[in-house]
Amino acid sequence: MDGQVLNVKKWNIIYPIYINSKKTIAEGRRICATKACENPTCIEIGDCCSYLKLPFAIEIDKAYPRDFMQIGRVRVCLKREDGTLVNPAIRSKKQLMLRVAELVPKHPGRVKKQEAAVASTTSGSSKSGKAGKKKR
Repeated sequence: MDGQVLNVKKWNIIYPIYINSKKTIAEGRRICATKACENPTCIEIGDCCSYLKLPFAIEIDKAYPRDFMQIGRVRVCLKREDGTLVNPAIRSKKQLMLRVAELVPKHPGRVKKQEAAVASTTSGSSKSGKAGKKKR
């Protein structure tokens, strides 16, 4: 990478919960639910950053402070040390989150998982009728 983007501590942090459509704003989502994606992972966010040609570092051992069961975060460099943008198309952290949320559903690993899930649900037999406790 560039010699001017080495200080990882100053990079922006993106937690997967920021772009998770399953979470509420109170739980930590930062973009609108219609533009967010469903259950993103750090690896998918990192792959999207590499696609956008942004330097990134995945920190698997870190957790989201409000929900410590959500493990992992991604540090992304948007600006070099001299203040110039690494990718002129992405000027802010919000724009980065929106672009990543657009790209995650198109991630190759996610597309394969979705195809496998669709194939298993269509081939399996479904039970119809009521199940559960009887009324007294």
